[in-house]
This record gives sequence, structure tokens and C-alpha cells, in this order.
Amino acid sequence: MAHQAMPIRARLGRALGPEPTAVSGVVLLLPGGAEESARRPSPMMATASVRALGRRLARAGRDEGLATHVVHYRYRGWNGSEAHLARDATWAADEVVRRYGDVSICLAGVDMGGRAALRAGGHEAVNSVLAIGPWLPEEDVAASPEPVKQLVGRRVLMVHGTNDGVCDPELSFRLAARAKKANRDVCRFEVHSDGHGLHQYRGEVQALAENFVMGSLFGRAYSRPVEDAFAAPPPLGLRMPLAVGFGKSLRR
Repeated sequence: MAHQAMPIRARLGRALGPEPTAVSGVVLLLPGGAEESARRPSPMMATASVRALGRRLARAGRDEGLATHVVHYRYRGWNGSEAHLARDATWAADEVVRRYGDVSICLAGVDMGGRAALRAGGHEAVNSVLAIGPWLPEEDVAASPEPVKQLVGRRVLMVHGTNDGVCDPELSFRLAARAKKANRDVCRFEVHSDGHGLHQYRGEVQALAENFVMGSLFGRAYSRPVEDAFAAPPPLGLRMPLAVGFGKSLRR
């Protein structure tokens, strides 16, 4: 009898940092991916883009009961209508509920993982979505636009470098503008002159992410720029400049 190959499954990585004894909130980190690929992601390469952020969030939320996990996808590619990365993000949210019970989840994705976070944001346990330099498809008259209704009732923050040559920042602005019409709790920050990896202002981007995640999951006060971005009418709150030194001013 022919040996049947085991089905490929997504999985949750081990919790980053010391796992709290009582988990009250979870961040699911969604790495980047490819537009089309049936290959399995390399675990080390795939998680490199989100591990530093994950460790920072784990430290920041330890006393609140935050668990932070990287999602390991089945395939590197989004793969058209299969939307594999978004399906894996949804599976991961289900797995969090199975493991930890009734806790709030923030989906935090970079690049193609940002698209997965936005698409899977309608999961009932998700209360917030963070998309960093999200990859989004070019708008095509013949194709349905990227959905936004699933984001109603969630806090959504996007952050994008204005010089991103890989993921067009105008596409995330347009998606944010459509999402804002359905849900006022959407904002977007622009990192002026930074590129796709947001290396130039990594500290500021991570401080912004930490402020948003802790505020969304645990009710900590948002910083004034985040509050202003949520409150401002479009396009102001969707083109909010991320100030140099953001984060240092929060530790006064």
C-alpha cells in the first residue's frame, strides 16, 4: 500500500519570552510571504522579520498576561483565491481560543503578513489589527477590491514607509480610506523617507506598535499621536507622520 504523505499544517511557534502563568491577551505575529509559492517557508528566515517586535511586545505585556506567538504558515505564498496566509492566520486565532480560552487577540503582520492580518481580522476573538508595510494587490477593475467590512469593531493601525519600493504605500492609504468609512477606529502612520523594512526608524515603529497593542488589548492609554490619528477625519488620520524619537517621549 502506498505511503500517504502527512498533510501540511500551520503551527504556532513557542511563546516568545517567558510565557505568563495566566494568559489574558495574545499577539499573533504574521511574517511576510510571497504572492505565489507552494514551497514551505524556512522557519528561521520567515520569522526574522517579526521576532524583534515580538520580543519587545512580550516584555512590555508580561505583567498584563500577554502571550506572543509567531504563526508558521503552511506555504510561503498567498496563492490567489486560496489566500493561504489569511487562512493560516484564522487557524491560529482558533488555536489561541482552544489553548487559552476567551482572550483578546491582536493580529500583527508585516509585508504579506500585513495583508493576512487585515483579511483575517474578522475572527470573533480578534479585537485589533496591526499592519506594518502591508503588501496589497494593485487595484483591478475586473477583480473585487480587498475587503474591509471584516474590520468593523476592531482597532486597526497601519504603518508604512513613504519610500517603500516593495509594497506601494498608496495602496495601504486607499485601503485605510475605505476601511475608515466602515469603521472610525482606523488610523495609519507614514514613516517619511523610510523604505520597506522600516530600518531607519525601527525604534519608533516598534514603540508605536507597542503603544497600540498594549492600548488595544489591555486598555492602557494610547499616546497622543495615536489618539489624534484615530480622531482625525480622513485623510489627516491616515497620513499621520511618525515623529522622530517617538517612544522616547512616552518614557518621560
